[in-house]
Amino acid sequence: MNKLFDAMCSQGAYINGSWEEQSLDIHFADFKFHITHHFLKEDCKKENGKSEEDTLPLAMQDLLCMHNDFPPRAHCLVRWYGLREFVVISPGANCEAIISESKCNLLLSSVSMSLSNSGCQVPMFVQIQQKWRRIYAGECQGPGVRTDFEIVHLRKVPSQYNHLSGLLDIFKSKIGCNLLPLPPVNIAIRYTYILQDWQQSSWPQQPPDFDTLLGGEVGGVEFGNLPFGACEEPISELHLATTWPHLTEGIVVDNDVYSDLDPLQAPHWSIRVRTADNLQCLLGDFITEFFKLCCRKESAEEILGRGNAEEEGQENSDISSALSKLTEPAAPVPLSKLSVSSMVHSARRRIRRHRHIDESPLHVDMLNSILLYLFPDAAVEKSSDKEKTTQANSCRPSEQEKSPDDNLYLQLKSAPCNSLTYRLALCLCMVNYSYGGLAAVAHLWQEFVLELRYRWENNYLVYGLTGGSPDLRCCLLHQKFQMLNCCIERKRARDEARKVQEGNRERERKVSGGRASASTTRETPQGKSWDSWSDSEDEFFECLSDQGEMESSHSEAGKDSSKLKADGRLHPYNNMTLLHSAELLYVPVTQEPAPMTEDQLEEQSEVLAKLGTSAEGTHLRARMQSACLLSDMESFKAANPGCVLEDFVRWYSPRDYVEEEVVDEKGSTVIRGELSARMKIPGNMWVEAWDTARVIPARRQKRLFDDTKEAEKVLHYLAMMKPGDLAHHLLPCLLHAAIMKLKQEESVENIPSVEKSIQQAASQANKLLHSANYDYKKLEDFINQLVTMETVIAEARSLKAKFAVDEEEENGEAADELEKFVTLLLEEPEVVVLGAGQARIGRIIHRLFINAQRAALLAPVDDDLEPAAESRKIPDFPPPAGREILLRTCVPRPAPYSKALPQRLFCVLMKDEFRLAGAFSADTSFF
Repeated sequence: MNKLFDAMCSQGAYINGSWEEQSLDIHFADFKFHITHHFLKEDCKKENGKSEEDTLPLAMQDLLCMHNDFPPRAHCLVRWYGLREFVVISPGANCEAIISESKCNLLLSSVSMSLSNSGCQVPMFVQIQQKWRRIYAGECQGPGVRTDFEIVHLRKVPSQYNHLSGLLDIFKSKIGCNLLPLPPVNIAIRYTYILQDWQQSSWPQQPPDFDTLLGGEVGGVEFGNLPFGACEEPISELHLATTWPHLTEGIVVDNDVYSDLDPLQAPHWSIRVRTADNLQCLLGDFITEFFKLCCRKESAEEILGRGNAEEEGQENSDISSALSKLTEPAAPVPLSKLSVSSMVHSARRRIRRHRHIDESPLHVDMLNSILLYLFPDAAVEKSSDKEKTTQANSCRPSEQEKSPDDNLYLQLKSAPCNSLTYRLALCLCMVNYSYGGLAAVAHLWQEFVLELRYRWENNYLVYGLTGGSPDLRCCLLHQKFQMLNCCIERKRARDEARKVQEGNRERERKVSGGRASASTTRETPQGKSWDSWSDSEDEFFECLSDQGEMESSHSEAGKDSSKLKADGRLHPYNNMTLLHSAELLYVPVTQEPAPMTEDQLEEQSEVLAKLGTSAEGTHLRARMQSACLLSDMESFKAANPGCVLEDFVRWYSPRDYVEEEVVDEKGSTVIRGELSARMKIPGNMWVEAWDTARVIPARRQKRLFDDTKEAEKVLHYLAMMKPGDLAHHLLPCLLHAAIMKLKQEESVENIPSVEKSIQQAASQANKLLHSANYDYKKLEDFINQLVTMETVIAEARSLKAKFAVDEEEENGEAADELEKFVTLLLEEPEVVVLGAGQARIGRIIHRLFINAQRAALLAPVDDDLEPAAESRKIPDFPPPAGREILLRTCVPRPAPYSKALPQRLFCVLMKDEFRLAGAFSADTSFF
């Protein structure tokens, strides 16, 4: 029967299967108990044939199953008795332990009666004595059989039972079998050795060179990379379990005089590692400290002091000084002689006028190094504006095309790698952790904003940002930087256009012999029509000298619009002609729509939503949204004299111009077109806008995008930002950098579990960072997940360094075997060493123990020297930290003529613990 059941048992089921439990609270005799049902969930159900009277309960069969001894991770009752299903009754929460013998007997008798009355064959245990002692008394009943579960727990191991011989005597005396000869006792033994002193296998993590960083030699390598790795040894202990399974009495000798149990001769070795608790890791510490900044509410003025921020506040509030820059004459100093490298210093001279260097949170050399890393174009001397523009807009697009990970910023709503925002997040994180904390962050941000203002005032593009409108897929701070760059680009383009026009005027003046220019009187707007819906109440024309010509064109417009001179043409549109003339229809030069950041779009949406659904509100909303339409109409009229609304619709919205074939009076088929039904609705906005639109080319129109005002808005927004809000905006970029760092480090170590965790983390961060308001509790849990992945990678590196083989012995196959073994150590609770002590990995483990033993006893470690007599006596392994001995047999109890039933005794011998867990079965029919 035993052999048959062993064949039915799936080997390693307790390891591969999943354990589940169900709990319930009950009251018995005015006492609260907690009942838990533990069971192994297996894929295949075995036929147990309960109809046969001689079939033993499944729990009794489990007592003799040899395939699931010493499971690496399971309930203690599973390890002691080999059970796959049982029920535990323990005192409820905040209830005293069951110490009284009378209460114990009452519980056990009640359990016995309930099992007998219900016919349940699942073993039931009652936890007695103090909980930390893990003492359980239980019973299992079947048809005519019963098994009693008993436990003995002592602090010290009795000397007479400190070996296998003494434990066999206890087992035989307990079962009390009178048969001669006695059935053989099956024995399984496991000794566990602990290695704590690694000695020659040092931890591979190298700490960062803080002396170099503090010395001012800071470059892109240090600031562009987050630190990584553990600050201490991540592996605290290595446990070697040597196992002798399937022994029988008499094969092995183990008594108080001699023992055959040599760990090198054990047929089975298994390894598990114990990691350090609360391991400190560099990446996790940097991110955690930066995350704490998000909860800070102090302003930069409160942090740095009112005196330090006073002058900057005056600068930022004086917007009129910035606006006056437009009307000031050009600087007499040529732009080529303005060194860009001076930007790092000149923009900060005024704010440092009343500040001592020692009072600054950041040292001046460190600050300059950081700013040169953020704005590397400032180090380029005597370069042309074209080269600077190319450098400023370069964001390494070739790398973005090659690396698929660069699209990760879209998932996390952060910023592209190597962009200004991304590098700023890395710098602020390092400054916060290593160079002054909150005060240093506020100081750096203050200087950063001053640098941006300097670039705006001097028409230098901001380095590390792609051109074009703000990318709404990125974080808001990145959009603000892009908006500032848009303003600088528009300002530069306007200045270039002004220079070209001034050059043309100069040539015309020379040709005409210095004829006086036209009047430059500004035109007064005729009432508040559609013009009042542009960005500013003031008129900003691109070329003031042409206003006289513009006024004359307006006066001519009233007489005959067909005689106007066309202006602002790009190219003909699909060879179409105007409906009321034979002139070609030209695409006009139009103004680009005003770029907007996501907060501006939300603000605009709120304003439009507040207008309501009334007729007046709807009309007002349409007018506000049609500023760009009006500008395009005016440009179209200027480019196509004599045009009508139908011409504009044919170009601007072809679907609103319906064409059909009709037969004319002569009988020939012609194509006629008309406006769509929605364009003919009375009060249509397009019709009203067309009637209001004047004949003005784009270069003379009021600007749809007031770059001066928008740039000042951005700079004011940045200057007023608190360090806590800044950390909040940059957190996605930092988490993006952390995930990229984890990917980079994992690719070196090749750990499948970490690779899968990183993919899941990116998906989780996508949900957390796209919400309007961050859930800080979930973000904290997410950061802890990143720390866990960093810990696993650090553990992998430590283990690979410890299990490394000599270079002359190393080969590809051995390296692969070693890497697989280390990966299993990280993913599995216990890993079997194939070949035990004779295998390659086994020899490495053996060498680790020898080095630790010799180091502990101050013996020489050099293998080339002949060891002395004293060193010969040094054992290769320390005394076992734990010994587990499992005794099993099948004998009739309580009488010789009773049914042969399974008996089992599990013994645990440790330095401070002696435990005997016995399961003794008896025949209740023939006794």
